[in-house]
Amino acid sequence: MTDHQQEQIKIIDDIERHMLDQAFQISTVTPVENFLVDTRLFLSGLHFPNPELYAQITPIIESLRDVFPEAHYYTAETIHFTIKNVKVINDPPHFTADDVDKARRAFADVIPHHRKFHIYFYRLLLFPNSVALMGTTDPELDEIIFDLDTALNSVGVPDDKMYANSRYFFCNCTLARFDGVSTQRFIEKVRKLSQTLLFQPYKVDTVTLASGNAVLNCLQKYDTWKLR
Repeated sequence: MTDHQQEQIKIIDDIERHMLDQAFQISTVTPVENFLVDTRLFLSGLHFPNPELYAQITPIIESLRDVFPEAHYYTAETIHFTIKNVKVINDPPHFTADDVDKARRAFADVIPHHRKFHIYFYRLLLFPNSVALMGTTDPELDEIIFDLDTALNSVGVPDDKMYANSRYFFCNCTLARFDGVSTQRFIEKVRKLSQTLLFQPYKVDTVTLASGNAVLNCLQKYDTWKLR
């Protein structure tokens, strides 16, 4: 494990320790009763995983569904990783059609100049209203985010997300969202599955500028760029 990955793990561990601390300010998605009809929209740069990775994730989702069917679980069409937030989820949206065009220009200027990078999935993390597959990454992710920040600021569409850390970033893939307290059986299942994860490094090769609600209902893809 590299020093960079160790720094990422420290940040993820800090989030786990302090996520219920009101002084620990990060942007999160507050729950709703029905995520499919949620009218709040975000604008972000996403990566949609290949079918092979989703096939590895599917047994995890099914194991969670068995003990907590009330949650909303992501599908092969909606599962994704956020590479770079542009505007956080809100109703009304924090972005306009003009903002989308400006963001598209910023992504087009940045993404093709960066290399593909790997995600190293190593654990599940249970949030108050969601559960996510967490991964460390190669340093290239940080460089992509820093360059996108510069480009987005230059076109007048700055990222409005509050981050736990502004130096080291990581990737996570939300598997399920739910409104209310999850069951003890679900909590134990998450813990057990987390201890038995076995993933090969996953290569991120594209970034898509998209908008939608938290579970990617009303998904709109604006453009996709390949990393070199």
